[in-house]
Amino acid sequence: METNTKTGSIVCVGIGMTLGSHIAPLCRSYIEQADVVFCGVSNAIVELWVKEMNPNVHSLQIYYQEGKDRRVTYREMVEAMMAEVRAGKNVVGAFYGHPGVFAWAPHKVIETARSEGFEAHMEPGISAEDCLFADLGIDPGKSGCQHFEASQFMFYQRRVDPSAYLILWQVGIAGDRSAARFTTDNAYRQVLLELLLEIYPADHQVALYEAPTLPIDPTRIDWIPLKDFARVEVNQHTTMAIPPSVKMTKNQAVLERLAELD
Repeated sequence: METNTKTGSIVCVGIGMTLGSHIAPLCRSYIEQADVVFCGVSNAIVELWVKEMNPNVHSLQIYYQEGKDRRVTYREMVEAMMAEVRAGKNVVGAFYGHPGVFAWAPHKVIETARSEGFEAHMEPGISAEDCLFADLGIDPGKSGCQHFEASQFMFYQRRVDPSAYLILWQVGIAGDRSAARFTTDNAYRQVLLELLLEIYPADHQVALYEAPTLPIDPTRIDWIPLKDFARVEVNQHTTMAIPPSVKMTKNQAVLERLAELD
């Protein structure tokens, strides 16, 4: 009788945005008990903190390089993690924020592992979105909330409802068609700005947001007129939050139908 000898496994966990503040007990337990941990974080201090939980930590940051297609980088990350899974190890991929939000490699490595017969799953973490809602006081259920990656928003014709919040992620690399830059300059952001000015007034107030990585880091919340966006400093991880510019319009026909049912 044939037995299943595939003993390797992988769990992708989220360690949250701010060092030490957001990690869930279950995610910490997975890291502590893993045979090997792959760390996908943007700060060397955070990597050192993860090493305090498990000494066998491999950084995934080594695969990034300016001018290198990020899609190649992500495939290399997946292969590095899968090599240990195939060797029978209990592997953890520890990623900042939520491992499934703006992160291709965690989804792909889980898909690959499962397709090869290995145990694989994801544990959520506190994401930049969660921090943004808390710091800006946004309740997405109040008027609705739309989320787009900034470049995707530019590349495709998207329908925007200006009566709801619009959140644009990674505005610091807006318009990068190469997937190889760490930043794009103001000329690219000017194109994004012109798209937004088709929807919103030039003086509409928008927020540039960055969640802190370290407890001592400040939270960035810069309110600016939309028209100034192409002239201000932004980073790869900067998020733009655009509040509603108009009120919601009632669907009177539907309301009348519902009234007949009451």
